[in-house]
Amino acid sequence: MTQEPIRVLLIEDNPADARLIGIMLAEANTLSFQFSWVDNLTEGIERIRSSEIDVVLLDLGLPDLDGVEVCRRIRRGDAHVPIVILTARHSEVDVVLGLDAGADDYVTKPFRLAELLARVRAHLRRSSAVAVSSAPAIQVGDVELDRDARRVRVDGDEVELRAREFDLLAFLMDHAGVAVTRERIMSEVWDEHWFGPTKTLDMHISALRRKLDDPADEPIRITTLRGVGYRFEQP
Repeated sequence: MTQEPIRVLLIEDNPADARLIGIMLAEANTLSFQFSWVDNLTEGIERIRSSEIDVVLLDLGLPDLDGVEVCRRIRRGDAHVPIVILTARHSEVDVVLGLDAGADDYVTKPFRLAELLARVRAHLRRSSAVAVSSAPAIQVGDVELDRDARRVRVDGDEVELRAREFDLLAFLMDHAGVAVTRERIMSEVWDEHWFGPTKTLDMHISALRRKLDDPADEPIRITTLRGVGYRFEQP
């Protein structure tokens, strides 16, 4: 059976970068892509609304609107399509803003084909394929997670999480009280063939802490284990 190509939409105002990314995806020998490119937000939103897109690659610096606002608008129209930011910006503030606005991940320019493919593949995987526990609901302390409803409550109040944040929290809660390495988290929650730095994990942990009202300086739920990984604390 022939595998359906992965429909990738690139929103990028630099034609040279767009051509390069198109060539990179065409040369991939492990996945098949149907690549399309637009250079502005207006056309990008219209393309997402009018056709089925599997993943969006988004440049942060667009002429008609900042990429962070683009993330918000895409999310309002499609809550589930994976968004991977492509950025030459080195400020973590820009990346954090993008993730908070609805992006799932980011890749810093210049990047290699293997890294881009790993990120795309990771965000196309279904969370059920990496679930450690089949229990539909789990509670650790005052945090309740319902897999079937994709809902999280903290002390009875519902907390809105993005798809990857939900999967990350579910994995940590499944292993509550146990130290889990960065490499294992990336393998189980992102992709078993993850390529590149794991800094995106730190960004997602920071976002989780903010949304769970978990102080970064003295966390009560998610503890950073220097040189190892993280641990979700049992009460």
